Amino acid sequence: MLSLALALGLLQAPVVAHAVPSFDEVRQDWRASDWILLDRRGEPLQRLRADMQAQRGDWVTLADVSPAFREALIVSEDKRFYEHSGVDWRGVAAAAWGNLWHSRTRGASTLTMQLAGLLDDDLRPNARNRSVTQKIGQAATALWLEQRWRKDQILEAYLNLVPFRGELVGISAVSQTLFGKLPIGLDAREAAIAVALLRAPNAPAARVSQRACGILKDMGQGADCSGLDGYTQLVFSRPASVMTTRDAVSLAPHFARRVFSESRPPAGTRITSTLDANLQRMAVNTLGQTLRELSTPGRARNVQDGAIVVIDNASGDILAWVGSSGPLSSAAQVDGVTSLRQAGSTLKPFLYAQAIAEQRLTAASLLDDSPIDLPTGGGLYIPQNYDRHFKGWVSARTALGSSLNVPAVRTLVMVTPRRFAQTLVSLGLPLTQSGDYYGFSLALGSADVTLLSLTNAYRALANGGTASDIRERMPERVASTSRVRTDDKPAGKKVRDDNRTHTAQGTAVFSPQVSFIASDMIADRQARTRTFGLDSPLSTRYWTAVKTGTSKDMRDNWAVGYSRRYTVGVWVGNADGAPMWDVSGVSGAAPIWHRVMDYLHRRTASLPPVPPPGLEHVAVQYAEHVEPAREEWFLPGTSQSTMALSALATKAPSGPLWRIAGPTDGTIVALDPDIPPANQRLWFQVPAAWPKGAAWRLDGKPLSGTSRVGWLPWPGRHTLELVDASGTVRDSVRFEVRGATVNDGKRMRNASR
Repeated sequence: MLSLALALGLLQAPVVAHAVPSFDEVRQDWRASDWILLDRRGEPLQRLRADMQAQRGDWVTLADVSPAFREALIVSEDKRFYEHSGVDWRGVAAAAWGNLWHSRTRGASTLTMQLAGLLDDDLRPNARNRSVTQKIGQAATALWLEQRWRKDQILEAYLNLVPFRGELVGISAVSQTLFGKLPIGLDAREAAIAVALLRAPNAPAARVSQRACGILKDMGQGADCSGLDGYTQLVFSRPASVMTTRDAVSLAPHFARRVFSESRPPAGTRITSTLDANLQRMAVNTLGQTLRELSTPGRARNVQDGAIVVIDNASGDILAWVGSSGPLSSAAQVDGVTSLRQAGSTLKPFLYAQAIAEQRLTAASLLDDSPIDLPTGGGLYIPQNYDRHFKGWVSARTALGSSLNVPAVRTLVMVTPRRFAQTLVSLGLPLTQSGDYYGFSLALGSADVTLLSLTNAYRALANGGTASDIRERMPERVASTSRVRTDDKPAGKKVRDDNRTHTAQGTAVFSPQVSFIASDMIADRQARTRTFGLDSPLSTRYWTAVKTGTSKDMRDNWAVGYSRRYTVGVWVGNADGAPMWDVSGVSGAAPIWHRVMDYLHRRTASLPPVPPPGLEHVAVQYAEHVEPAREEWFLPGTSQSTMALSALATKAPSGPLWRIAGPTDGTIVALDPDIPPANQRLWFQVPAAWPKGAAWRLDGKPLSGTSRVGWLPWPGRHTLELVDASGTVRDSVRFEVRGATVNDGKRMRNASR
C-alpha cells in the first residue's frame, strides 16, 4: 500500500523549499574525483585520481549527451517525464493497483523524485532504508523542483549525480570508463547498457544485457539485441580505473604528480600549469618516434626510455615535461626528468667557463690532447677520448666543441675538483659529495644529475651566467594566454656571498662576458668537426648552443642546449640502467633535441646573442699551423694575438697568465716511511715560463726558486702562493702532507729551504 500512503502523505507534506539547492548551486558544488592539470591556456593535459571513494568526471551539459542515451533513459525510467510535474500520478495509480493484486509493476519514482534522493542523503533509498516517509519526502521535493527548475536542468543534474556501477558516478565517468568515449558519442546499444545499470548497478553482465535488450526494443531498435551478450561481457571486462578519451588526456602524468603532490588539493581542483599543450604533445610524439626508429629490426640499440624538458629562458616556465616513453618503457612510472643519472660530457661547458673566469684559460689557449696518467688515491686515472684517438695540441674552443676528454681533465687539474664542484652546486646541480670525492673524473661527468637541474644550469648560461628557479604553475593574476618576453629580465638588489652575486631573480655564477664566450664555444659548428663533422643533429639553421654527453658503458646519453629564448634538455637510456648498444648523445638524444628546437623556432627566429660590454675581439694566429687563424673573444686583459707551443702559459704582449700548475688545490700527500725524507720531494711549478717579478710564498713565508722548486715535505696543512713584484697574490693552492716518521725512528725535520 506504499503508493496509496504516498498519495495521502503528500497532502500533509511540509514545505521543503529552504532545504533544496538551486540548479546553479548544484552545478557549482560539483567536484570531479580527479585533479585536473591544465596547460597555460586552459587546455586539459592530465587527470590524476584524488578521490578513491567514487569516480566522477567533469560536469556534462545535456547538450553534450547523445540523443540515444536521453531516449533510452526516458523510455526506461520515466516515460511521462515531460508530462508530469514531479510525481507521475498515473504511475502511482498503476503501482497501487499492482500492489493490491500482488502483480509485478514498475515503481512509481520519477526521475525528479530520484534526483531528490540524490540531492538529499536523508531521502536517498538503499537496501535498508525504503520507508514511506522517505518516499513522501522525495515526492514533495520533486514537486518543489518542478516548480523552480526547468526540465532540462532536472535531467542534466540527474545524469551527473546518479551512480551507475561500482564507483562510477555520473554519465561522464560511465561513458568514458566503460565505452572509452564522451557521452555525446554513445550509440543506442551503449546507451541501453548504461541505462540498464541504473536499476541494478552491480548486476552480472547477462542480466544487464537482458535488460538492455528490453530497453532497445522499447526504443524500436530491437535488431541491436543481436550479439549484445558478448558485447556486454567485453565492456565489463575492461579495466575501470582510468578514463581514456580526449576529455581525460594523459599527456603529462609525471609532471601532474609532481605538481599535485606538493599541495594535495581537494578532488576536482584544476591547476593551470606553465606547460604548452601543443609543445607537450609534439615532444611526446617525437620521443616515441625516435625510440621506435632506434628499435627497428636490424638496428635495435637496446634503448626504450627517454625524457624531455623545455624551459623558457626569461621566465623559467616549464613548457614541456616528458618523463618517460610511456608504452615503450618497461618502467613508465619512473620520471626520467627527475631521476639521477651520470652527466657525462654535459658538464664540460661549465668547466671551461670556470677556467676562463679564473683566467687560467682563454678560448684560444692550447691544450695537449695526449695520453695522461694522473695519480689518485685509488691508483692512476687515465682518461680516454670517446673515439680512443688523440688529437695533439688543440685550442680550448676545439677541445670543448669536439668534446675531447683529456683536455677537459687537464683543465680540471687547473681549476681543481673542489672548486669545480662548488660551481656546479651554485648552478643548482644536486651534487651530494665534495669535489675530492669525484676527483678528476668530474671533468667527464661522473657526478649524478637530473635532466631538470642540468637543463636549468644550461639556462643559466643562456641568461648571462645567472642561475634562477624554474616555474611550474601560472600565477593566478597572469592571463592563461599571456606570452613570455625573452627580454623580461628584471633587476634586483645584489648582495655578495661566497664569491657569487645573488639577486631576487637568481645567483650570478658566471659573468655575462664568461657566459657569452662559453656559449659561443658550444655554438661553433667548426669547433665540433673533429668529432661530429659539419653535418650533425647539433647544427641548426638558427643560432643555438648545445652539448651532448654519454655516460660510462653507454648507460645514458644527453643533449642539452639553448637558443635565445628556449633551453631544451633530452635524456635517452634505460630506466633500469642497462647499457645501450651503439647509441651516443649525437645519435640518440641529439635528433630529439633538434626536432624539438625546430618546432619551437618554426615561426620564431633565434639570432646570435649580442656581446656584452668589455669583451675583446682579437685576430689570433697559431704558430706551426696548429689551428687555422681566426678571430677570438677574450676577457679584458687576457687577449693574445699569437699562440705558440713555446709560450703556452703566457699572454702576449700584455703579461703572463699567473697560475700554479702543481700541486693542485686540495692535494693530499702521503709520506712513505720506507723512503728517506731527503728523497721525497713535492714539486712547486708553473706551466712554463716564469713570470717576471714572480715569487713563491709558503705558509706566508718567502720560498726561493723560480718556475720549478723541489720542496722537502713537512706534515701538516700548507698554503702555497704565487705573488707578483708588489706582493699581490696572483694564485694560491692548499695542500696537506700526512705521515710523521721514518724507519729509523727519528722525527722528520723541516727540510724546506
